[in-house]
Formats: sequence, C-alpha cells, structure tokens
Amino acid sequence: MQKIAVIGAGTMGNGIAHVFAQNGFAVHLIDVSQQALDKALATISRNLDRQLAKQAITEEDKQQTLHHLHTFTSLAAGVQDVQLVVEAATENADLKLKIFRELDEHTHADVILATNTSSISITKIAAATKKPGKVIGMHFMNPVPVMKLVEIINGYATEKAVTEEITNLSVQLGKVPCVVNDYPGFIANRILMPMINEAVYALYENVAGVQEIDTVMKLGMAHPMGPLQLADFIGLDVCLFILQVLYDGFGNQKYAPCPLLVNMVTAGFLGAKSGEGFYQYTAGSKELIVSSRFF
Repeated sequence: MQKIAVIGAGTMGNGIAHVFAQNGFAVHLIDVSQQALDKALATISRNLDRQLAKQAITEEDKQQTLHHLHTFTSLAAGVQDVQLVVEAATENADLKLKIFRELDEHTHADVILATNTSSISITKIAAATKKPGKVIGMHFMNPVPVMKLVEIINGYATEKAVTEEITNLSVQLGKVPCVVNDYPGFIANRILMPMINEAVYALYENVAGVQEIDTVMKLGMAHPMGPLQLADFIGLDVCLFILQVLYDGFGNQKYAPCPLLVNMVTAGFLGAKSGEGFYQYTAGSKELIVSSRFF
C-alpha cells in the first residue's frame, strides 16, 4: 500500500491521517467541509511541532509528513487510485452506511474499506456494499499519534487475507494490533463502557463523590484517568450511544445506561467538549474542578 484515504477530518480522522503520513503513505483526507480540513491540517502541524520539541522527529520529518497530506471535499475524487480507505466520520450508523454505499460505487473491487467505528457492527456496514469480504474494522484509540492499540474487527464475511494485511499494516504504523470478532462493543468498549456506567451508578446512588470514585480507580487500580473524567473526555453522548448499542445488541439489563447519564446528555452536559460534565472545563485551564451539580 502506498496511497490511502481517510474520511472525516475530526479528532480521529486527523490523527489517523497524521500517523499514515508520518509513516510515508500518501494520504487523501476527505471531508465535506473545507474549514474542517484546514483545521485538521493546522492540528496535525501543531502535533508535529510537539513531537519536534520532544526531539521525537526532525524538521525534515515534519515537512515530509505535511507533504504527504492532500485534502478533498469530494469523496469520489478523494478515493481515486487508493488501496485502502479508513472511514472516521461521526459515530452514526446511518451516516456510515451512506458513506460505505458511496465507497462501493467509487472504489475498485480490491480496495479495502476499513471503519474506525468504536461500536457499530462491521457486518452491518459491510452488508451495505457489494464486497463485504473487503470490509473490516480498524479502531484506533484517541489520541491516535500517541496510543499504540489498534482494535481490528472482523465482520462475518471479512476475508482472512484482508485481516492479515490490515494487521501487518498496523505493525508498519508502529501500532499493536489486536484482532477481535464483530459483536456489540467489540472488546474495548464491551469492557470499558460497563465500567464507566457502573461509576456513574455509584455517583447516582450516592455511594461516593466524583473525585472519590476517580481517585479510587486511579490510585487503587493504577488507571491513568478515573472513569468519570474519562467519560467526560470521550463525550457523555458517545458513552450513552455505545451503551445503547450494547443494551440493544445483547438485550441484557446490565448494559442499561444509568438514568443520570441519560439526563446529563439530554440536558446537553456532554463533558469536556461542552464545557461541563462530571467536571467543569474552562479554556486554557488544566485544573480539574468537579461540577457544582455534584457538591
């Protein structure tokens, strides 16, 4: 593989594009918004500057990485002559199905179509195409340039050769691939989201406060970030969506989202991106302040 396309210029998309470009691939970054594409390039440049400051890369490395990046607002134009497409659009099933139907029309039969979805069925996405054997999950972790894991998810029809190629490619990117099968939540979120949900329940039932819950998990279980802070970082709306996928997929009450989480999302308290979740966030401040709603 020499040329790949990344669909979606948000947090995950620009991180994925960064990693591929830094490893010598020509990258077509695709988004419907030119503003989003410009913002993504600026973000990648800033992140490269951080690597440069840490002497992890040279100035030449930075310039080569930026040289490998090309932006497109047209999907049809952006996927021409690529060997791999990595879709990293918003975590919305209808949107992803629409994108994969379009990809099916505009890519050759041997092009691998990967999705960065964290919870949506690979089998369902693959069924929207005429080449389900070429569809696979390639779930990067955030922040992509830093986190080593790539969760590779086989759909029901994914060809073995495709899995092997994406596994080898992940290693080439300096990542650690873990291959799993396509069931709700895969592995990462099937384990992580019930833990976050249980932490929200502990707060909801007044077992302990926000800081106490997070401190127990950080100091007692050696987690780098407490579950409530992590939920804020992920986005409470995203956490709720994934829990609903688990609940609907398994029909098991243990995955039912906590009413407190539902209320917070309904009210628009989504975590760091909205300025308040379990903690309050102010621009430029690194101090972690518990939301006054939980005092």
